[in-house]
Amino acid sequence: MKRLMIFRIWVFVFIVSLAFGQIAIAAEKLTKIADDVYSYVDTKNSTPQNSYGANAGIIIGKDGIVVVDTLISAKEAKRFIRDIRSVSKKPVKYVLNTHYHLDHTFGNSEFAKLGALIISHTNDGNNLKIRGETALKNSNTYGLTEKDVKGTKIAYPVLTFNERMEIDLGDRKIELIYFRQSHTDGSIMVYLPDKKILFAGDILFTGYHPFMGEGDIEGWLKTLDYIMTMDVEKIIPGHGPVSTKKDIEDMKDYLIAFDKKAKELAAKSDNAEFIASEIRKFLPSRPEGAGLILWNIQMKYLKK
Repeated sequence: MKRLMIFRIWVFVFIVSLAFGQIAIAAEKLTKIADDVYSYVDTKNSTPQNSYGANAGIIIGKDGIVVVDTLISAKEAKRFIRDIRSVSKKPVKYVLNTHYHLDHTFGNSEFAKLGALIISHTNDGNNLKIRGETALKNSNTYGLTEKDVKGTKIAYPVLTFNERMEIDLGDRKIELIYFRQSHTDGSIMVYLPDKKILFAGDILFTGYHPFMGEGDIEGWLKTLDYIMTMDVEKIIPGHGPVSTKKDIEDMKDYLIAFDKKAKELAAKSDNAEFIASEIRKFLPSRPEGAGLILWNIQMKYLKK
């Protein structure tokens, strides 16, 4: 129940952050990251209808296609599938959920209809089973209308792993890596060694204030340190533009600064609005998700 409430608050914050008259701009098409690798990236003005700016991508191999995350609904997933078909007609063999949050998994069912095998970390596979149906039933809580979620069904991972897993597409190997608890207790990375590309999921937010409500800061920082040791040149964050290790450093600096200041202020005050206003004075400017600052404080630093 506690985690469900956290999740509802997280989505509500995104809705509140749009109250300034912004117009949602979804990524219009898949961006080519490298040969046979495409992703939605850098969505502006995130809303429930554009999956809160969540990125999702594909990796094409000789034997088929791997999909990384599936957006927020059947409607969004169908758009994704149309865009995939504009790039490749090969079969979609696998879906990889980087974590269980609705903006990355509620499109799963449309890919399951295509025969794709859905894969996630064991922890977040369980999290989706525990919370997915309730979240869908209460989709209006997340700013989604009946029209937005029409046809959406929860499709759970049918294959899970704990530390590492490898997928072979015939001419390309894809590594699935779980380092430790970070954004969630089952957040994974998808690594293409031959391309030096990493899909980081919500372990990395670039240009977005991160949702930290379920995060383990220590584990998150160590996971970011691990990414810094990897042979990676292009990183697809969970939200934001194509990134580099500089953005990993920025994310680490953000988490450290936020955590330190929030703890200091929360020791002196239980006024979330005051703490948020003080933290915003020194946090780096990020154009998306500023409302999450307040709710991260309430969820992580002012627990009752």
